[in-house]
Amino acid sequence: MDQTQPPALLSTRLSVMMFLEFFLWGAWYVTMGPYLASRGLNHVNADAYSVGPIAAIISPFFLGLIADRFFATERVLGVMQLIGGAALCAAPWAVDQSPRLFLVMLSIHMLCYMPTLGLTNTLAFHNMTNAEKQFPLIRVWGTIGWIVAGITLSRLTWDTSANMFYLAGGCGILMGVYSFTLPHTPPPAKGQRFSAREALGLDAVGLLKKRSFAVFVLCSFLICIPLAAYYARAGEFVGATGFEKIGQTMSYGQMSEILFMVVMPAFFARLGVKWMLLIGMGAWVLRYGLFAGAADEQVKWMVLGGIVLHGICYDFFFVTGQIYVDNEADPKIRGQAQGLLVLITQGLGMFIGAQVIGELVESKTTTVGEISTIDWKGVWLIPCVFAAVVLVIFFLFFKDPGKKKGETQTEAV
Repeated sequence: MDQTQPPALLSTRLSVMMFLEFFLWGAWYVTMGPYLASRGLNHVNADAYSVGPIAAIISPFFLGLIADRFFATERVLGVMQLIGGAALCAAPWAVDQSPRLFLVMLSIHMLCYMPTLGLTNTLAFHNMTNAEKQFPLIRVWGTIGWIVAGITLSRLTWDTSANMFYLAGGCGILMGVYSFTLPHTPPPAKGQRFSAREALGLDAVGLLKKRSFAVFVLCSFLICIPLAAYYARAGEFVGATGFEKIGQTMSYGQMSEILFMVVMPAFFARLGVKWMLLIGMGAWVLRYGLFAGAADEQVKWMVLGGIVLHGICYDFFFVTGQIYVDNEADPKIRGQAQGLLVLITQGLGMFIGAQVIGELVESKTTTVGEISTIDWKGVWLIPCVFAAVVLVIFFLFFKDPGKKKGETQTEAV
């Protein structure tokens, strides 16, 4: 830890790091769909939203093999952001050349960006004295950064403009330069031998022998398939239902995320793991049901309701899931267990989901002359029903582990 500066100044520096990290992501990720649609490149959407999950699968190897062993964290973070930011700035040029080149630039960016999600956490934890108290206050600035990015896009009317990539890429380059000024953070695994088994979390596979844990992992994987539909297509749908400020409208989901994160401990203490996870899944079903119901008549309050449910969808399911995994895993393999969960959900689940939603939208698109019309009601009903089936499976086969000896559920949070 850097003890040469006041704790308040250090917290501010780390908060700025988180703000830039997620401003960068929020400045293009959910609005790329509307941008591609405006360019007549809807057929590229599935592949464009698949490069992130692929990068999520690859990044543990990069972190474990190189970043965690040989180089200071802040330097790796800086280099990765500079390269990734430059690639994102080149995306508008690439899309004018060919969709394939655009995907190449996007892939370079995501392969550089995804490891930084772990690197920023590593750097922050290394420089804290009390992670449980300090980290939430620092990490929340990442969510604020995402919100500000969405509002900025809408205020500049860049919701479907190539300028979103310049804004995000420029932020990445700024983040890269800023990273070199962050406190020196030595490689956390220097001198240790790299293990592909640890990187993939294979030591945690033994937890699947527990029926409830296996049910949780299976349902987490399955629920991420319809989740991909939200990230890949919700922005386009919001624009199709008459919202002009797409980025700002989508940012309401992150605003609700902050709210529900604050009230989550109180709910957790009263409801326990199973019902928290069920409520999170139920919010997915309700969200897609609202989207389907809003489609034909463009009912805006239903669209907004579906977006605001993001806070429950994310906090109640993913955060509760992380707490559940932490409680179920032996301390020696907790990191691997969390890594395995990310690999299965953010990696495999989101990748399959991006491909499936791409095929689904294509099957629900009718083209007459040069005008294409998407049956959005039909599009959203499929993930709605799918999520409902996953919810029922989870309800029937998952057993709430309850409180461990000597521990309260509020302590787990």
